[in-house]
Amino acid sequence: MQITAAVVFERNGPFRIEKVDLCDPRDDELLVEVAASGMCATDLHGRDGYYSTPYPAVFGHEGAGVVRATGRAVTGFKPGDHVVMAYPWCGVCPNCRSGRQTYCVDAFPLKMKGTRADGSTLHSQNGKPVYSAFFQQSSFGTFTIANERYAVKVREDAPLELLATLACGGQTGAGAVLNVMKPRAGDSIAIFGVGAVGLSSLMAAKIAGCDPIIAVDVHDHRLAIARGMGATHAINHTGRTDVVQEIRKITGLGARFTVETSALPQVFREAVDCLMPAGTCVLLGSAPAGTEVTFETPFLQNGRIVRGVIQGDSVPKQFLPQLADYMAEGRFPSERMVTFYDLADINRAAAESAAGTTIKPVIRMAK
Repeated sequence: MQITAAVVFERNGPFRIEKVDLCDPRDDELLVEVAASGMCATDLHGRDGYYSTPYPAVFGHEGAGVVRATGRAVTGFKPGDHVVMAYPWCGVCPNCRSGRQTYCVDAFPLKMKGTRADGSTLHSQNGKPVYSAFFQQSSFGTFTIANERYAVKVREDAPLELLATLACGGQTGAGAVLNVMKPRAGDSIAIFGVGAVGLSSLMAAKIAGCDPIIAVDVHDHRLAIARGMGATHAINHTGRTDVVQEIRKITGLGARFTVETSALPQVFREAVDCLMPAGTCVLLGSAPAGTEVTFETPFLQNGRIVRGVIQGDSVPKQFLPQLADYMAEGRFPSERMVTFYDLADINRAAAESAAGTTIKPVIRMAK
């Protein structure tokens, strides 16, 4: 079938709205009419060639929509189901077999190669391949193909345009808190960087009953939003304030938990240095290969934990419906950080996201 999609034709090139052909779903696949797709830095990095995804390519990896057709072997979905399309995993590597599919050893090619695992593409134009299957979905288009393994059925009374925020960034930030840290009510937490992932961590910390909840950022408008979403304290990281000392002043012994989303070595070090004994720092930010940071060994020996987390250690078919319930209850108000754009305005969404004026762009696929 012919669809409309945002296609990137060369490294660092713009998104171009094009008519492309979409293949039929295979036996284990779904045809999904995409209602909306979140945009995050990963999509922009793909556009700009960070992952060596071939061109021309369709990106987008935070898609939500409605199932319109299913392959012959699909049993868990039917036309009309509302779905969020989550991250892919191979299902056979040691990590997948042990239930740790967020750390699938084949995740990178499944996410970034631009094809299904067998090398086939989802899209074509004029008989030539358009590299798609980005995160096995390529959701910057009006329709796409999703494997039933990675699709998650969600409640139909929740807005798909907001559920799209859960597909990657939402479950990454919230899962770091609820699945990894598992704080008790009254535990202190500091969140370094309150963009979409950091604010998702903040909303989860509020759900868990953390107190205090400290937001750290360089943008006053983001800190104001964080305050409105549950932060008890806000620190502008401008160099005028000793962030570590300020957090220790607020918490007394230091923070029980910290979340670091920037991946900047100096900030990461601060997120560790403000921990109380036996505290935990989780790194969510992505840095280029070769980026290094140092910590004081005796400081870490006092029971402090530093670890990275991918996709919030989430099992999407369990966790995403839980987040959708929180959203419906008003406990995960992601609409406060969202700016909506039509597909035709995707380049403006990318520019405003990169400039930091938009926290979470969501692209709506106009019919």
